[in-house]
This record gives sequence, C-alpha cells and structure tokens, in this order.
Amino acid sequence: MCCQPLLFVLCYFMVAPHYCIGSLKNNSCVVEYGRADCSHLSLRNIPSDLPWNITSLDMSHNLMVGIELSSLSLYPGIIHLNVSHNSIAKLNEYLCQKLPLLQTIDMNKNQVHLLKKEELSYCNSLISLNLASNRLKLQGEPFSALQKLKFLDVSNNNLKTAKLGSISQLPSLVGLNLAFNDFTTLKRDDFAFLNESSFLKVLNLSALSLKTFESGCFHPISGLHTLILDKCNMGTLVISKVCSELSETAIENLSLQKMKLVTLTNTTFRGLGKTNLTVLDLSSNGMGKIEDGSFRWLPRLQTLILCNNNLKHVTKGTFLGLKSLKNLQLMKALVKSHTSSTPIIDDFSFQPLSTLESLMLQKTAVREITENTFTGLTSLTELDMSWSSYAALKNITKKTFVSLSNSPLRTLNLIGTAITRINSGSFSFFGNLTTLLLDHNFIKQNLTGQEFEGLGQLQELYMANNGQSLNLTAESFVHTPNLTVLTLGKSLRAMALNLDLSAFQNLSKLNILDLSNNNIANIKENLLQGLVNLKVLRLQHNNLARLWKSGNLGGPVLFLKEAQKLTTLQLDYNGLDEIPLMTLKGLTHLKELSLSNNILNNFKETVFDDLTSLRVLRLAKNFITTVRPEVFRTPFTNLSLLMMEKNPYDCTCESILWFVTWLNSTNVTSIPGVRHQYMCNTPLVYSNRPVIDFDPSSCKDATPFEALFILSSTAVIILTLTALLVRFHGWRFQFYWNIMINRTLGFSDAKDKEGREFEFDAYIIHAAVEKRWVDRTLVPLEQKGYCFCLEHRDFIPGMSMIESIVSNLRKSRKIIFVITESLLNDPWCRQFKAHHAFHQVIEHSRDSVVLVFLQEVHDYKLSRALFLRRGMLRSCCLLDWPVYKERIPAFQQKLLIALGMTNQLKE
Repeated sequence: MCCQPLLFVLCYFMVAPHYCIGSLKNNSCVVEYGRADCSHLSLRNIPSDLPWNITSLDMSHNLMVGIELSSLSLYPGIIHLNVSHNSIAKLNEYLCQKLPLLQTIDMNKNQVHLLKKEELSYCNSLISLNLASNRLKLQGEPFSALQKLKFLDVSNNNLKTAKLGSISQLPSLVGLNLAFNDFTTLKRDDFAFLNESSFLKVLNLSALSLKTFESGCFHPISGLHTLILDKCNMGTLVISKVCSELSETAIENLSLQKMKLVTLTNTTFRGLGKTNLTVLDLSSNGMGKIEDGSFRWLPRLQTLILCNNNLKHVTKGTFLGLKSLKNLQLMKALVKSHTSSTPIIDDFSFQPLSTLESLMLQKTAVREITENTFTGLTSLTELDMSWSSYAALKNITKKTFVSLSNSPLRTLNLIGTAITRINSGSFSFFGNLTTLLLDHNFIKQNLTGQEFEGLGQLQELYMANNGQSLNLTAESFVHTPNLTVLTLGKSLRAMALNLDLSAFQNLSKLNILDLSNNNIANIKENLLQGLVNLKVLRLQHNNLARLWKSGNLGGPVLFLKEAQKLTTLQLDYNGLDEIPLMTLKGLTHLKELSLSNNILNNFKETVFDDLTSLRVLRLAKNFITTVRPEVFRTPFTNLSLLMMEKNPYDCTCESILWFVTWLNSTNVTSIPGVRHQYMCNTPLVYSNRPVIDFDPSSCKDATPFEALFILSSTAVIILTLTALLVRFHGWRFQFYWNIMINRTLGFSDAKDKEGREFEFDAYIIHAAVEKRWVDRTLVPLEQKGYCFCLEHRDFIPGMSMIESIVSNLRKSRKIIFVITESLLNDPWCRQFKAHHAFHQVIEHSRDSVVLVFLQEVHDYKLSRALFLRRGMLRSCCLLDWPVYKERIPAFQQKLLIALGMTNQLKE
C-alpha cells in the first residue's frame, strides 16, 4: 500500500490523467475524462485508489450506509456527487467542507431521515440537490445556507406540508419538486419561505391529493411560469379554484395530465382569463366532453394538448375563443371503441382557429370529412392525419381537402390512412405544399402525373411501403419539378422502372431517391437520366445481380454513370457476385458505399479507384476471402467507418497480410466488431480465430525463400529460353556474329607470307558420288578469289595418279574432306589419300584439315577410316551441311572462316 501514491504519480505523468484508474485493482470503477463511475459494484465505501483529480463521482446502486469523509477527502475537486440508491441515513455535516467545489448532490432513494441546517451549512456552491424518495423530516431551516441552489427535489418523502422553512431563503431557486408527498392543502403561507425567490419558474405538485387551496397560496411565488399538477385527481371545482389562485401569477405553462378530468365546463378555466397562459396540457384524462366556450377564457393560449382522450363530438363552439392558438394536438383524442360510435367533427368546427399553424390528428377516427371540415384554418401550415381511420381518405378526390383550399399548407401527413387511390387534381389547390407523406398505404395505380397536378412547390414526396402496387410512366413526376426527396421503397412493381424514358427525367433538383425493397430486376442505363444533383440512392433489397454480370446480354447495365454527384449509394441484399470495372467510374464525391449481404468475392483491381472521398464502406456478409491493396488501398485512404465483418477470410500471407497490417496501424477508421466478427475461415491453423490475430512475422520469415524462389524460377526460365533459342536459332546468331566480326577483322587470321608458298587454297577429297555436290557448292566460291584443287580437273598431265595426288597436296594450304559414308568406304581414299594428306600435315607441322560432313557419321567410323576424331580439330574446322536451305549462307560463311585460319599450330 505504501507504493500506491508513487505508482499513481508515475501513471499521471506518463499517460493522460483520465486513464489512471489507480494501482489497486480490487474494484471495477470506470474512469474516463475526469468522471469515475463506481455504480452497481456492491461497494460499502468510496474507493481510495481513484485519480485525485476527478470532478464527478458516481456511487449509485451500491451498499453504502454512510459517506466516509476520509476517502472522499482524497478527491477535493469533485463537482458532481451521485450516491443515489444506497442506504445512507444521514448527510454528513462536513461533506461540503471537504468538497468545497461541490455543485450537485444526488441522494435519491436513500434512508435520510432527520435533516438539519448544520448538514448543509458549508454547501455555499451547491446548485442542485436531489433528496427524493427518502424519509425526510426537516429540523429548523436546513436549506437556509443554500444561496446558489437552483433545483431542489424533495418529492416522495411523505411530507405533510409544502412549507420547507419559516424564513426567507433559497433566493436563486428555479425549480422545486414536491410531487408524491402526503399534504392535501396549500396554505397561504406555505411558500412564504420563497418570498425572495424571484427566479422560481417551475413548481411540480404531481400526484398529490390536493383538495384545498387557500386564498393567496401562490402569492409568494407570483413569478411562477410552469405548474405541474399531473395525477392529482382533483375535481372540476378544485381545478377552477386552482385557476383562480393562478390569476395573479405569471403562469405560462399548466400541465393537467392524467387527472380523470372527464368533462370540461365553460367555467373551468375562467380564473385564467387574466393570465398569459400559452401552453395547456390536458392529455390522458379520458375526457369525453368539452362544453362550448370552455376555452374562451384563454385568448393568449398558443398550444393546446388534448391527446389520449375520448372525445366524441367536436362542435363549432369547442374551440371558441382561442384567438392565438398555433398548435392543437388531438392525437388519439377522437377514437372509436367497441362501446362507442365513431366521433364526429362538425362543419366549421375549426373556424375559430384562424391563427392555427399545426393540427395533429394522428391515430384518430372520424365519421367523415366534408367540404367544410377544415374551413377557417387560414394559417394552417401542417396537418398530420397519419394512422387515422377516415373513410374519405381511401379514395382521395378533389373534394376531400377542398376545405383547405384557403390554407397555406406546407406539410400534409397521410401515412397509414389506408389510401387506395389518388385521383387527378386531388392536391391541385396546395400550391404551397412542400412535404407530402403517403407511406404505408395501399395505393394501387399507374402514376400518370395528374395525381400531383398543382404541386409545383413540392420538395419532399414519401410513398414508401405501398405494397409494390405502383407503376410509373415517363410523366409520373412532370408536375413536381422541385422535388428534392422521393421515396418509393416497397411500392413499385418489379417492371415499373423498365422504361424507354426515365420516370425521373424531370427531377433535376432531386437529392434523395429511395427505390429499395421493390424486387427490381430490369432497368435501363437511362434510369437516372436527368438527376444531375442526386446525392443519395437507395437500391437495397432488389434483384440487380444479372444487370452487373459480364455475361449479361448487351453487357453490364452501367446506370450509375448519370449520377456523378452521388454521396451515398446503398446496394445491400441484391445478390451481386461481381462489380463491372466501369460501374463506379467518376463517383469521386461518394462518401458512403454499402454492399453488405451480397455474394461478392473477387474484385477487379481498379474498381474502387475513383472513390477518393469515401468515408463509410459496408461489405459485411459477403464471400470475401482476400483483401488486396491493389483493390482497397484507395477506398481505405480516408475511411472513417469500415464494416466488413462476417466474411470467410483466407488468413494467409498472400490474402490477408496487407489487411491485417492496415487494421493494426489505422487510428482514424472505426471498425466495429474487429475482434469478434472478423474471423478466419482458412487455413486450418487460423480457422475460427480473429483476423487481427494473424501473425505478420510468419510472412517476414518466408520473404528470403520467396525471393530465392523468384530468382531461381527466373534463372530456369531464362536458361530454358536460351537453350531453345540456341537450338533453333543459334545458327542465326553465329551467322550474324561472324559477319560482323569478319567485316571488321577480315576472314583470315593467317599471315600474308603463309599463302604465297601454296598454289591452291584447298585440296578437296571426296567420294566419286559427291562430285556433283562439290561442283554445285564449293566451285562457285572460286569466284570470290579462292582456288581449289580438284582431282578430275587439276591433275598434272603425263604424271601418274599417285604422283599427281602427292604433288597437289603439297601445293595446297588446306585439305578439305567431304565426309560421307561413301568416302569412308572408298579404299583409295582411306588407304592412300588420307595417309598422304596426314603425312604432309605432320611433316610440315600444319593445322590444315577441314572436315565437311554431308551425313551424320559416328566418331568411331571416322577414326577407323581416316584416323581422325572431331576432338583433334578446332571447332571452326568442323562443318555440317545444313538441312534447311536458308542456312546455306551461314555454312558458306563458316567455310570461308575455316579456309582463312592459319595452319600454324598454337601452343
């Protein structure tokens, strides 16, 4: 324990103060932003290991029987203290002395009994004190020291009187709650202790059994603005007395809810005639009758709330005298029941309400709407009849709302009123209407456009949830060119949008379009034609999969190209399994893209590249296994919310490494459920484990092997390609290389004097059957300056064959053998010519033999016949006659090089 302060000091200076929860871990208090929440921990004392600089402490719902000052004094900066729902029996008199900055105390639901002045004497800074639901008994003047107190709650304490003191006190009090106590009388001096409380505005006397109001009981608090008498269950006569006592006050708001006030008489509110009452709440009273003229005493009333009553008849005199009324709320005030008939609204019943701006008739039932039902509402701007049962609303005609023809109506709410048809011109006199709500009806018709005639100023049209019974035409919205919001979710037939001309072509100002839940499967590329300002498009819960398939007849339907200003696009639940490359092209303003609950897996690399402004991306519940940077780097750049949970991720280096690295590094993007809903599916070692648990270091260990694999694979490929090139085109390289070298250096490396001693460049030895080949191939080379010795042409006349061969061999610089099977089998060549040729080579130390192979001859036969092996000669002196004609020039080039080689043996 002695180390605790030191540990806390270290924590305070190393991290932010609101993260220092203390060194002890024997409690589970949550400390954040200067607030310590220790509620619901079954604690008996205030923990002593909280940060010293907390400003708010919540100890509610524990087992405390007292406030231990020794622990509380550790936190002198506390401003808000909540010890409600404990068993504290006494408010310690030194509490505020230990906490000089204390402003609010909440001791609701405790066992505080005797309250003395000393216990609050140091609470000079207290602003709010809640002592509700205790067992209070006041001794002396316990609240006299609270000069700054604004809110005091002593409700539900079995108090027998409203008198909380005998001397003037609480000068700053604004709100006083005395509800749920046991006094039945308000005496003249009960509020005398508030004589100097000129700021008091709100008094709550709910759920009291008040029967008597002495004259002048509200005089000390004449500045009162709001009086709450809910659930007081007082009769009409008592209410009349209350109104009389309020006549000398500044009352503006009077709440009389749940008082079982079944009937209003024309004298009930007479006492309020001189007041400035602006709000009167009479809701939930089971009221069945309002006498004519009951509100004539309230000429300044602006808001009248009559909700949840049981009115049966509204007459011309019901609202008589409400000259200033602006807001009338009748929600569930006229309701048909099993035991009563449908309520009636007489013609001209609303005529006295010439200043009325808002009329709420939600969830009501009226027998009929006539041509004069709403006559006189010349200031009405909002009419709400939603979820009501009016027979006249089922088939709306020009007569339905004709009584509102002189009203500047701007909002008309007809949600859930069982409308089945809207006839032409039904709203034609609503030239100022900006919002029309028709959701949750049963409208079944083709919208030709005449239904909305006259609604030139309409900006918002809601027609969702109409049972998929609407058909559109190219003229459906021709009379509403100023629409900015149009909702048609779950309202259109499946083929309603498959039009040659778009139904929305006239809506150039439209910002929001909802086409969700319509089972749409067929649309054309011009669907959004003309919607140059469209920002939000909702197409979820349709059947658009086929439209984006690459195999779709005519190609993918790229209907988004007409809406380049989109900021929100919702395509969930469409069965999409691919996204064409150009689908999202140009959507640089898109901030939210939702593609959840489809069957998407592979994405083309650049499909999201234009989404540079994306902030929200939803791809939950698809079949995504791989998150590649080539696809997601751009949309992830500025993302603030990502939802890609519940996908079967493949947790391998190739598939998920980049994604895991991004998840661990991002501190801007919110990723709900990243620990529990982003799970690996494969491989087995990571199956059913969080994606974020994938170990990137395993990929780093594999990096050298991957590099080695790439290098070795590259080397093998290069070697294979080189071998193939050499095998099939090596002769070409050699040919061109020889040409380049020989043009630069010449064909011969022999010295000039080496050729002067010979008469012939080469002596040609061949079989008799190869004479034709020699004449056709070798003899033409003599035209290039070479001289060959041929036996049938250059034998010396008068000399024997043997002597002529020997003599000519000596006169030749090179000896060419034309190797064929015939040559090797010729005894003359084998036993004489070859013998003398090699005798001459050895005798004169010359490297002068060139072998030209016209046939494939094994080296063994060559050695047996001519005493030669290929390895005895330089490679340039071994020539093969090519099979293909195009290689003959290369053969000739090699032969010339061989003839130009020096005969001197190199050491």
